[in-house]
Amino acid sequence: MLARAGKRVLRPGGLKLTKAMLAAAKLPGARVVEFAPGLGRTAQLIVAESIASYVGVDRDVNAVSRVQRIVSGANGKVVCANAAETGLPDDSADVVVGEAMLTMQGRKSKQKIVAEAKRVLSVGGRYAIHELALVPDGIEASKADELRKTLARVIRVNARPLTAAEWKELLTGAGFRVTEVATAPMALLDPKRVVADEGLLGTLRIVRNLMRDKDLRARVLQMRRTFTEYKKNLAGITVVATLEEK
Repeated sequence: MLARAGKRVLRPGGLKLTKAMLAAAKLPGARVVEFAPGLGRTAQLIVAESIASYVGVDRDVNAVSRVQRIVSGANGKVVCANAAETGLPDDSADVVVGEAMLTMQGRKSKQKIVAEAKRVLSVGGRYAIHELALVPDGIEASKADELRKTLARVIRVNARPLTAAEWKELLTGAGFRVTEVATAPMALLDPKRVVADEGLLGTLRIVRNLMRDKDLRARVLQMRRTFTEYKKNLAGITVVATLEEK
């Protein structure tokens, strides 16, 4: 929906947090795999970092074509596959990146995707994720359930965000060692964040698209109200973890 409105940065913590995560993942010279690159905004950042190679994995054929055009000049390719079963060789990556996609999975699917990241990574490789977090870690279970149900209703996707402690546990439980955690306010539709992420021209494009589409405008405004209502309990989070052994 937000992509239809013209938004290009769809990460909970914004472009600044994505850039910090990529820096922590140490991309230069690395073989990079990105799960669900979508619109390709992060792929652009990745291939600008003097990497050895890039492989995107997306099950959307339109995303595959779009991102392939972005990475074709940087020893890059994009395959049409599920992040839980990529078909890539074992030990074929030094860095795996995934953003705003584990949040949309249930517990078992999250575990399968993390296990696939582990399989394709070489020992010493880094797994970097950027997701939606519930805050604080001690949030009441009833409040967390209410928030998840509200998000699912508003964005029409069964979002399952975790607390920071739960995101770290997901990775450590799969055998990773967490080396970096950072958070930022969940301000995806805050005007200042939109300008920072999209630039002035991009922001004007979004406003124009919303003005032209009444139904889309109503849905985006409803989403923004929800994010504002629960802003104390939502955050963008990045976690970078190292695979020290298999």
